[in-house]
Amino acid sequence: MRSLFYKPLISYIIGIFLLVIVTGCVLSLITTEYIILFSILFVEFIILVLIMLHVFDKYMNPVKIATKTVDELVKGNYRARIHHPAVGSVGELNRKINILARNLSELSIQEQMQEKQLTTVIDNTQSGLVLLDEKGYIHLVNRKFISIFGNTAKDYIGYLYYDVLNNEQIHRTVQQTFLYEENVKESFTQLIGLDKKYIEIVGAPIFNERKILKGAVLVFYDITELKKLEIMRKDFVANVSHELKTPITSIKGFAETLLDGAMHDERANERFLKIIYEESNRLQLLIEDLLTLSRLEKDEFRLNVSEITIDEVLSDIMPLMKHQADKKHIHLTVSQEPGLMIKADVERLKQVFINILANAISYTPENGEVTLLVKETDDYIQLSVEDTGIGIPEDAIPRIFERFYRVDKARSRNTGGTGLGLAIVKHIIEVHNGTITVESELNKGTAFHVYFPKH
Repeated sequence: MRSLFYKPLISYIIGIFLLVIVTGCVLSLITTEYIILFSILFVEFIILVLIMLHVFDKYMNPVKIATKTVDELVKGNYRARIHHPAVGSVGELNRKINILARNLSELSIQEQMQEKQLTTVIDNTQSGLVLLDEKGYIHLVNRKFISIFGNTAKDYIGYLYYDVLNNEQIHRTVQQTFLYEENVKESFTQLIGLDKKYIEIVGAPIFNERKILKGAVLVFYDITELKKLEIMRKDFVANVSHELKTPITSIKGFAETLLDGAMHDERANERFLKIIYEESNRLQLLIEDLLTLSRLEKDEFRLNVSEITIDEVLSDIMPLMKHQADKKHIHLTVSQEPGLMIKADVERLKQVFINILANAISYTPENGEVTLLVKETDDYIQLSVEDTGIGIPEDAIPRIFERFYRVDKARSRNTGGTGLGLAIVKHIIEVHNGTITVESELNKGTAFHVYFPKH
């Protein structure tokens, strides 16, 4: 805009100036009377130049400022404004440019906020996300995807998917999504350190407004917990069926034997009836434990909390525990701080003591030792049961609180337990907002530590 105005203006001024000089020289040669005329013309020329410079400053300079502001807007600087005062059409133009700049600034802020919100949602979703273009290049990955597959976002973005995702199921999902242009679902396992994760992947095509394929989005669901629950459910059904079947089979078998004539043999009759009684009692214990566990797992389960001393709890359960220990010549000792108070459901608390102590006695060989330690810390009442038993393999420790899980199935059945004791213990402790931990070493012993909050 400056060059368009300056060049003709300067040329025009120079032309007038030269014309005046030439005219003046000619006139001076003709007559001296024309000197006055030349002076008048020169003064008029100066006045004309001043008028034209004023016109430029008033009308063309605002246009130049407006042009510079528009250039800044084109570059993306939406904070640029025109502060030079102007009137008429130029003033109206400046006002419109300022309104445009303000609107662009507001739109930019809204876009940034929406982009930030979208990024926050994508990064905090519990599913892994990958965005591909139509050529298979990765344009976006979120935080969950990184947690599943490792590395950082820059290790994926800008690369072809098959160069950085070394998994046949992922490759097949992408290829089928692009080929059939419809949603495709696959599942696979992924090792993360020593943990095996179960992953479900869904590929969804992305189309533009003309229904032309422009890319795909891959969604990764971590279904590990669902798989574990499914496995636990199957194991639970199988274990319940087996645990129920065993005593029922015994009861039925000995009842049939009695009906076939053994009832007339007094010695056999008494022995078989005793077995039937023991098996029916085992069946009853199993059903009671299942019902207890079911009640504990319900959301509406409520504790009957009261304040009681640990001394009162131990006075009720220790005679039974000492009797069981004496039968195996196990030395059972108790170490406690006297007068410790605890707020808990008394009957459930007794279950915790009985189950953990009975478990320790059952898995400790004859002439072994079992120690119960109860002490107070700043925030907890700590209950510890230590034994010199057979111990638990390290890989089995995470599973010992599962229903019906047995480290040694043959030995466990000989102890007469239902396989639900530790599962019940854990649920009781958790509904009291407590925690339980286990330490064990094979052939040396096991220690259970329970922490009940004081408040």
